[in-house]
Amino acid sequence: MKTATVIRHVHFEDLGAFAAVLERHDFKITYVDVGVGTLAAENNEPDLLVVLGGPIGAYEEEIYPFLVDELDLIKRRLAGDKPILGICLGAQLMARALGAKVYPGPAKEIGWAPLTLTDAGREGDLAGLDRVSVLHWHGDTFDLPVGATRLASTPICANQAFALGRRVLAFQFHPEATETGFERWLIGHACEIAAAPGVSVPQLRAQARSLAAKSAVQGQRCLEAWLRGLSVPNR
Repeated sequence: MKTATVIRHVHFEDLGAFAAVLERHDFKITYVDVGVGTLAAENNEPDLLVVLGGPIGAYEEEIYPFLVDELDLIKRRLAGDKPILGICLGAQLMARALGAKVYPGPAKEIGWAPLTLTDAGREGDLAGLDRVSVLHWHGDTFDLPVGATRLASTPICANQAFALGRRVLAFQFHPEATETGFERWLIGHACEIAAAPGVSVPQLRAQARSLAAKSAVQGQRCLEAWLRGLSVPNR
C-alpha cells in the first residue's frame, strides 16, 4: 500500500472529494493536524505529501512558528523531486518554498466562480476544469515560481494553479470541496464571511447546492489523471 501524509491546518478543510480518489489508488491516508502533530518528526518520506488550506498567511511564521517546520518539510520534498500536492495555503507555501513571493491579493475571492485554463492547463490534467465554477476562499496570492507552468487563472488571481515537472501540482482554489460538510466551512469562517463585502452565508450555501457537485467530479478527474502520471508503485 502507498502512503499519503496530509497536512491539515483547520479540521473542516480536509481532503473532501480527494479522499476517495486516493483510496482508489491504494493510498493509506494519514492526517497531521498542525498545532497538534509535530511536523519536524514527519521524516518517514511518504509516497505523497498533501498540504491543505487554512486561514493564515504563508509568510506569518513570526505569529505561527510551525510554518518554519512546514516550509522546511516542503522544501525537502521539492528538492528530492518527490510528489507533492498543495491546495490554497498549501499552494502558497509551495510557491514560497520555491522562492516566489506570497502577498495579499487585490481582493478576496470567496465563493464559486469559473476558472480559465491556460493552453498548458487545457492540454493537461486540469482539462475538465476549464470554465467550471470552483470554490475560491483566499485573500492572498503569489507570483509564479521560476520554472513553474501556470495552469489556470481568474480575473482577480492570475496564478490559480501551477505545475513544476510531473510531481508538483498546486491549486490556489479548492477542487476538493463538496457540498457535504460545507456547512462546517460556513461556521468556521463565519467572521470572515461577515466582514467580506457582497458575501453571505445563504449565498454561499446556495452556490454549494448548485455548483459543488460538478466541481467535485471534475476535481476528482483531475486528481485521477495526475496520480496516474505519477506511477507510484505499491510497497
